[in-house]
Amino acid sequence: MHSVEAPARNAGIAANLIGARVPRREDARHLAGAAAFIADIAVRDCLEIAFVRSPVAHGVLKGVHPGEDVPPGNIRLAEHFEGRALPIKAELLRDGFHGAPYPLLATGKVRFVGEPVALVMAPTRAQAERWAESISLDIEPLAPVLDARSEWERPGIPLHGNLDCNLIMRAARTIGDFDRIEAAARDGAGLHRIERRFTMERVLASPLEGRGCLAYRDKASGAMHVHLSTQRPHLIRSFITAQIPGLRESDLRVIVPDVGGGFGAKSNLYPEEVLLTALAMELDRPVRWIEDRYEHFVASNHSRQHDQDIAAWFDDTGRIHAVDATFIVDAGAYCAKSSTGAIEANMAANVMLGPYDIRHYRFQAISIYTNKSPVGPYRGVGRPGGCFAMERIVDEVAHCLGMDPVEVRRRNLIPAEKMPYVTATGLAYDSGDYRQAVDEAARHVETNWRTRPPAHARRRAGIGYAMLVEQAGHGSEEWFRRGSPTVYGHEAARVTLNGDGTLEIDVGTLAHGQGHATSYAQIAAQITAISIADIRVRQGDTAATPYGMGTVASRSIVMGGGAVAQACEALIAKARRIASANLGDAPGELALRDGALHGVHGSLSLAEVSRISTVQIHKLPKDIEPGMSLQAFYRPSVETGTFSYAVHAARVEVDVDTGFVTITDYLVVEDCGTVVNPLIADGQVIGGVAQGIGQALYEAMRYNRDGQPLTVTFGDYVVPSAMEVPHIEIIHLCTPSPFSAFGVKGMGEGGSVPPPAAIANAVRAALHERGVAVDRTPIDPDYLLAQWLAGEQTR
Repeated sequence: MHSVEAPARNAGIAANLIGARVPRREDARHLAGAAAFIADIAVRDCLEIAFVRSPVAHGVLKGVHPGEDVPPGNIRLAEHFEGRALPIKAELLRDGFHGAPYPLLATGKVRFVGEPVALVMAPTRAQAERWAESISLDIEPLAPVLDARSEWERPGIPLHGNLDCNLIMRAARTIGDFDRIEAAARDGAGLHRIERRFTMERVLASPLEGRGCLAYRDKASGAMHVHLSTQRPHLIRSFITAQIPGLRESDLRVIVPDVGGGFGAKSNLYPEEVLLTALAMELDRPVRWIEDRYEHFVASNHSRQHDQDIAAWFDDTGRIHAVDATFIVDAGAYCAKSSTGAIEANMAANVMLGPYDIRHYRFQAISIYTNKSPVGPYRGVGRPGGCFAMERIVDEVAHCLGMDPVEVRRRNLIPAEKMPYVTATGLAYDSGDYRQAVDEAARHVETNWRTRPPAHARRRAGIGYAMLVEQAGHGSEEWFRRGSPTVYGHEAARVTLNGDGTLEIDVGTLAHGQGHATSYAQIAAQITAISIADIRVRQGDTAATPYGMGTVASRSIVMGGGAVAQACEALIAKARRIASANLGDAPGELALRDGALHGVHGSLSLAEVSRISTVQIHKLPKDIEPGMSLQAFYRPSVETGTFSYAVHAARVEVDVDTGFVTITDYLVVEDCGTVVNPLIADGQVIGGVAQGIGQALYEAMRYNRDGQPLTVTFGDYVVPSAMEVPHIEIIHLCTPSPFSAFGVKGMGEGGSVPPPAAIANAVRAALHERGVAVDRTPIDPDYLLAQWLAGEQTR
C-alpha cells in the first residue's frame, strides 16, 4: 500500500497530524462491547411496538381483524392518527415531478409487501409480536405493477389516486451538438455506433443494526425525547415536527446513540418514527420499536434497480464523440423524504460521463412507481448505475475496435490542464489528474497481474477497469440546482476550550462508522496544538449540538471538517488576543506550540487563557467577550462541491465448468485531495469495495409475479463475507481541492461505486473468446455458464 503524506496547514504549530495514520479512537469501546444502541437504552414502563405489515403487494384494504386475546386499546389503525399525524409528502422543486402521499399506516389500499397497516403495543416485544401475528387483514388483491420498463412503455392503472399514471419523473436533455453527431454517423462520416442494454437489480444497505426508535416525554422539561438510529438528527427533528400538528421543534429533542451502520438507508424520514413520536405524546408513556431483519428486507428503503439503454458514437481512434443514455428506475410504491423516488435515475444521468471529455450527450432519466418497497439512498446514490453504464460502454467500444480498454480511456479523459472543468451536465470539477491515476493503475497491473496464469486450465482470467468521479461536500448551488427543498449548504461546529486545557467539539454531522471522533480531533489538534487525547468530539443530540445537515453524500470531512477548522481558527485568534494583552507581544508574534502561546516576554498555556476568559476576567480586556466557546457555520466559497476520483482494477478467474467468478486481485488508485487520516480513508475504501462486490456478484432483491419478495433472509439474499473479498491494494494520490479547508475532498461513497463495472469488465475480458455478454448485475454463474455453453455449441 502506498500513501502520499498530506501537507500540514500552519506548519510548525503542531506535529503533522493532517495525514497521520492515527488509530480510530472509537474502536476500543466497540471492540469491548461497550457501545449503546437504541435497543440497549433502559426506560421504565416502556411499551414495545410491533407492526402488522401487508402480506400483499397491491390490494384494497377492507378490514383489520384483531385476534380474540388482543386488547382493543393496544391496537392502532390509520384512522386513530387522523389529525394527529400527517402522511409523508416528498417534494422536488422541478417540473414534471409527481409526488404522492406516503401514509403512515395504510388506508384504503396497500401498495407493497411490508407496508405498515397497524401497530400493536405490549409490555414486551415478544407479546407485541404474538398479538400482531394474531391479527388478520382482509385485502382484496389487485394486479401489481412490477416491471418499470413495461410500465413506462405501456402505462397501466395508476397506483395513486392523485396521479394519472405511474411516472414519478422524466428528466430529459440534449446537450451540445448531439443531433449533428447522430446525423453524421448516419451519413457515413467515419463514426461508429454501439448500443447495449444494461440492468442492475435491487439491493439493500444491510447495516448490522436495523432501524430503531424510542420516544417518551421528558418529565423535567415537558419536551418529547426521541432516540433514533438515524444519520441526520437535526433534519429528522424538523421533519417529524412538520408531520405532527402542534409539535414545535423546541418541544422535540432527537438523540442519536451509537448507530450500527447506515449507508444512506437511515437518512430519510420513515412512518415508524412519526408514529412512535405521536403515540408517545398521546400515551404519555415511553414506546419503542426495533426493526427486525425481515422488516429491514421489506420495509427499509431499497436502492438501484436500473434498466438502461446506452449508446455511444466513436471513431477509429477510440475517441467517443457522443453518448445517448436512458435510465429507467423502479422506484417502488412511494417517494421517500427527502430523497424522493427520482434520485436514482436523475443522479445516474447527471454523473454518467465521469472523467471523460464528452460534450455531446442526450439522456432521459425515468422513475416509475411500482408495488415494491420504496427506493431511497444507498452508498453511491445513482453513481453505481451511471458508472456501470459508462464504464461498460467504454469497454464495448474497445472490444469493437480491438483496442486495449485502458488506451480507450486515456484517449477520452479530461486533461489535467482543463481543470477546473465544467461537464456537459454542469458539474464543476475542481481539480484532478485522471491520466496520472490511469497510468498508475495500469503500471501496477502490468507489473504484478498481467503475466500470472489462471489457477487451473478450466479457468479463464480477465482484468477489468472502471473509473469514478465522486461529487462530495455539495454546497447550496448544487442542491438548489437539483430542486431539493432542503438545501444542504452549510455545516456547523462549536468548540469550547476548558480551564484545564481540554477541548470539546460539538458538531452537526453524525458519524455511524466514519471515524469523525478521530478525524475531527486531528484537524483541531493541528490548528490548536492541543493533544488529541485532550480533545472530545460530541454529536447526535439536537439539544447539545449546533444545527447541522447530518452525514450523507460524502460531505462530512469537507463541510463538518471545514466547520471544525473554522471554529478552531477563531478560537486561536481569540486566544492570541488574550495572550497578547497579558504578555505584551503582538498577537501575530506569538508562537503556538505544545498547547501554549509563546512570546518574547513569556508564555501562556491555552488552559490559562481559558481561565482568564472565565474566572479571571480582571485580566481580560473589556473589548474581548468572556468565555472560550465559539461556533462556526462553514459555507464553502465555491458551492458546487469537491470531486474525488479513482481508478479501480479487478482481476478475476471464471470457472468455465460452473460459471463461478473468483476475484483474485483488486486495486484502487484514488485521489481525494488531502487525506486527513489514511487509515480511516483506507477503511472507507475497503468497506465500499466489499459492498460493490456484493452488488456485482451476489446481491439482489427478487420478487415473484405476485409481488412477493423472495429474498427476505440472508440465506436468500447473499452478501459477501471475508472469504469473497480479496486483499485490496490502495494507492493514494493527492490533488488538493482549491476550495476546501486543507484541500480535502469527500470520499465516503466512492469505494462502492466502480466495483460492479470493474468486475463486469474483467469477466467480459475473461470470456471474450466466446463473446459472453456481461450486461447485468449480479453476475450469477448460471447467466455466464449458459452463454459459455451456447458459444461452444456454435463453434
